[in-house]
Amino acid sequence: MTCLTDVNVSTTPHPPTGRSQADERHRRLDELADQVEADVIDWRHDIHQHPELSNRETRTAAKIADHLTSLGLEVHTDIAPTGVIGILRGDLDGDRVIALRADIDALPVEETVDVPFKSTVVDEDYPGGPFPVAHSCGHDAHTAMLMGAASVLTAMKSELAGTVLFVFQPAEEGPPVGEQFGAQAMLDADAFADLRPDACFGMHVGPLPAHAFAYASGVQLGASEVLEINIHGQQVHGSTPFAGLDPMPVLAAIDNGFAQIYRQIDTNEPFTISIGKIDTVGRTNIIGGKITAWGTARAARTEVLDDLNMRMKRVVEHAAQMHGLTADFAVHQHVPAMVNEQDWLDRLLPSVERVAGEDNVHIMRPVMGYDDVSVFVKEFGGIYIVLGGQNVRFVDGGLPEAIDPSSPTGGFVPNHNPGFYVLDEVLKTGVRAHAHVALDFLGGA
Repeated sequence: MTCLTDVNVSTTPHPPTGRSQADERHRRLDELADQVEADVIDWRHDIHQHPELSNRETRTAAKIADHLTSLGLEVHTDIAPTGVIGILRGDLDGDRVIALRADIDALPVEETVDVPFKSTVVDEDYPGGPFPVAHSCGHDAHTAMLMGAASVLTAMKSELAGTVLFVFQPAEEGPPVGEQFGAQAMLDADAFADLRPDACFGMHVGPLPAHAFAYASGVQLGASEVLEINIHGQQVHGSTPFAGLDPMPVLAAIDNGFAQIYRQIDTNEPFTISIGKIDTVGRTNIIGGKITAWGTARAARTEVLDDLNMRMKRVVEHAAQMHGLTADFAVHQHVPAMVNEQDWLDRLLPSVERVAGEDNVHIMRPVMGYDDVSVFVKEFGGIYIVLGGQNVRFVDGGLPEAIDPSSPTGGFVPNHNPGFYVLDEVLKTGVRAHAHVALDFLGGA
């Protein structure tokens, strides 16, 4: 669920890390990427038209598994619960294992992009629904790109040392409370017990210039968790509020108290607190006896998130006491921060530079979106980068601006927006990035 609304990159290329000259194997990779491009675009359009919400990605998983099986790979399905892993063992000697990861779930968003493969799906059964469903974060592109990389690298099997895991992960966008995010669920299901990766490569499309890459050294995405606040009052008719206990003023006091926390934390520590959903049993003429509010907290460091939890719990309980009510506070679905260690950037980023050119790989500042690929990177090592996929260009200050705002796919549109789009032309760039990183990390002839 990466939020790139506030992406601000340096238009000065990042400090040079050095890169090797493209050799015959790299040229072969690029030729194979050319050959598979049409298939990747077709896969992306099909997945985009048939989006599925977190932990319900059965059609998508079947499509992935069918393709990996057709390549002759060892395929594991029904992982936590809809994840898929394809295993490619190179013909050359090598002990290294790299995981290439794509997330496969969509969002409860009604798409507004006027493209021929627009989603019209509505999920009637998802908890809290019915919901319109759309790939408004680009996971359809991620899935298709990794399917293409599987084709390319399988064709290079005779020149590959070591093993590639093609990891198609469910539930990155945030499943219903009570269910797990996909990365942690795959770990808990021992999906990597028999073949542990030595590195993980994650990539996300976003509203940057097409074919450009961006990354942060250190924290790139924040740690995240879901907030649950239950306020317990006494239901009463709206004409006699004095005869009951109204939980609404408590919620207002909590929201104000959360705002004051910003005055209590070092201003150099990035964090956010947001309340996004409110459930109540009231109606126009009934003051409900209970309010449940849902939100999210983000921070660049887990230690700050722990401190926020203490402060938010105190605000919730004291606000309720002030009004003579009770309230409880809980957090769910913790996702660690996505951190790019410099040693891993030095090791893997040259492959990305070869694909894009050094001048097209940029430094971005950390943002408070999250991506639970951080679970894999924290466990195995590796890096996470952003691939630009829109008709935008950098202007002064490193901010993207639209090239053709009048086009349905011609402006700056952030992830999770109903109008979010990804240009088909960048899919091959993503295929190449996966393939180059894997080949270079594993080595070969």
